[in-house]
This record gives sequence, structure tokens and C-alpha cells, in this order.
Amino acid sequence: MNLYDRYLLPLLIDAGCGLKDFQALRALLLPQATGAVLEIGIGTGRNLPFYDPARVSSLQGLDPAGQMHRKAQARAKAAGLEVELIALSAEQIPAPDASYDTVVCTFTLCTIPAPVTALREMRRVLKTGGKLLFCEHGRAPEAPVQRWQDRLTPWWKPIAGGCHLNRDVRAMLSAGGFVPTQIESSYLSGPKPLVYVTRGVAVAA
Repeated sequence: MNLYDRYLLPLLIDAGCGLKDFQALRALLLPQATGAVLEIGIGTGRNLPFYDPARVSSLQGLDPAGQMHRKAQARAKAAGLEVELIALSAEQIPAPDASYDTVVCTFTLCTIPAPVTALREMRRVLKTGGKLLFCEHGRAPEAPVQRWQDRLTPWWKPIAGGCHLNRDVRAMLSAGGFVPTQIESSYLSGPKPLVYVTRGVAVAA
């Protein structure tokens, strides 16, 4: 790991993911998490202040970027939560089938090397009737914005932790074996290629 990835990238990701529009979406989504919860790509723990501790019986966070875990632990403590952090990517979740009531995935599918494989793993570890809470930026509906996303992604990935701007969130959910029960998409404030966001709740197909 180079010095940029170890020291500067976590600061940039934490700042970007803490923008007002992103935080507002977390505040709408995260209180719906219940029971045994697995958060994919927990990063620096930006979601943690928005969980309802009274509704969460256990919380595990999966993220290969171990250099971010210290900040996540601090945020968990401030939120009155206990979290177990696991330094792995989501393509192989170290849990038996049907282990979790809720899986949370926010602003993460853009960076996972094999996102559909990861989604199939999320589906595997969800209990019957369990739910996936998701909020992801990705491919915009307009062709001119899509072209810019395709142009920018090769340059954006090295400076943004492997982030792809042009992944189709709805298509990935379907390929991963999920059916949305709630879903909506819109632009947040900012450059259009970066801020087309799809969020909602999904269950196993």
C-alpha cells in the first residue's frame, strides 16, 4: 500500500462521504436496520451515528481498508454501538448462510472489484425475509452524462480508491439476486457524473 492510499485517501473519502447530501440520505436509510446487521464497506464509519442502537442486536463491518477501522471504532463508541470490524472485501463474506437480518451497503458497490459476486454473497448471508439497505452512486440515465462517466472513470479510479462512476446500480442488484421493495434515483448536488444516486430497500428474489 502506498502512502497516498494509507494516509491521504482515508481523509479524502471521509470528507467526501460526509457531505450534507450524503448524510441526509444516511439519516433516512440507516434507522431501518434491525437485528443482526452486516455493513459492507464500513470505511470510516460514516453510517454509525444513524443506526438506532435499540433496534440493532449485533453489528459487523466489512472493509478491506484496515487503515480506516480506527476512525470507525471511534464513531461506533460515540454512537453507543459495539462493532466488529473485519478487514476483507465482500466477495467472500466470512459468515454462514442466513446469518443477518439486515445488510447495509452505502457508496460501496462502486469500489468492489466484483460487485455482482459481492451482492450474491450478501443475498446468501441474509435470513429469509431479511433486507438489503442500499444507497449507491452510479450510471446516470442521460447519454451525455454517461459518456462523461465513461471518460472519467479510468482517471477517477486511482485517486478515489477504485471507485467506478459508471456502474448500473439497478442492473447489479438484479444480477445479484435482489428485488427492490423501495427504490428511487436522483442527482445530488455536485458534478452530474459523480452524484447520480440510487437508494432503497431490497429483498432476495
